[in-house]
Amino acid sequence: MIDLKNEWPRARSAFLSVDKQAAFVLLATALLVILQMQFGDRGFFRTTIAPALDLEGRGLHSWVWWFGMQGVLGFIVPVVLLKAGFKRSWKEMGLGVGDAKFASKVALLYVPLVIVGTWFLSDSSLFQAKYPHFSPAGTDWSVFLIYESFFLLYWIGWEYLWRGFVLFGTARSFGVMAIFIQAMPFAIMHFDKPLIEALLSIVGGVALGALVWRAKSFWIAVPIHAAQMIILDFWCSMRIRTGATGIGLDALMDALKGF
Repeated sequence: MIDLKNEWPRARSAFLSVDKQAAFVLLATALLVILQMQFGDRGFFRTTIAPALDLEGRGLHSWVWWFGMQGVLGFIVPVVLLKAGFKRSWKEMGLGVGDAKFASKVALLYVPLVIVGTWFLSDSSLFQAKYPHFSPAGTDWSVFLIYESFFLLYWIGWEYLWRGFVLFGTARSFGVMAIFIQAMPFAIMHFDKPLIEALLSIVGGVALGALVWRAKSFWIAVPIHAAQMIILDFWCSMRIRTGATGIGLDALMDALKGF
């Protein structure tokens, strides 16, 4: 039989030894992900928000809702929780400049590779049919700018939730192991992706976490993760507008006429 009289002090002692911030961050992250999946997706917008506001449920507004909610639940809310609840500095929350010199070098090496790589990918009709996900953004610059601006907000929210809130929020308790802690749920969130992408998310989660840890700032994760999608959208849009095909200089000049 369990001796409840002795178990209670043990449970209380164990609870008091827990890092309150790390526990709060992990539980809050689970809640924020659930809220995003339940109320932040385009389906909820179509069935609940659009009818209430008399808006078209499948247009640009649905994308703005999805991207905006990720920005709010993944970035704004976590920052407020750490700032107001635990009085953390911007640096402690991963929002400082960190090692800006190192981060800048990484970005300068990475982004050109993305520009070239996505240019090659954009020549595929399969990619042009898929990107941008909201097809009117591919033919209308005003729609494109609104769509991509909120898409960037989405990436800030997505990256901060894992590489900011979870990584820096648990670092005091777990040290460098926080890199692997943030990578695990991040990878699980890719369960419904194609197998190769899902497996690569494990590697990518650890790599991005390690990069942010080294840079001492979450900001480097945004161009690393967001650039490939936003630049691919740009190239596909330019090709859709101009009908440019090929990957050579002539094709590039033709595509740039889409401005």
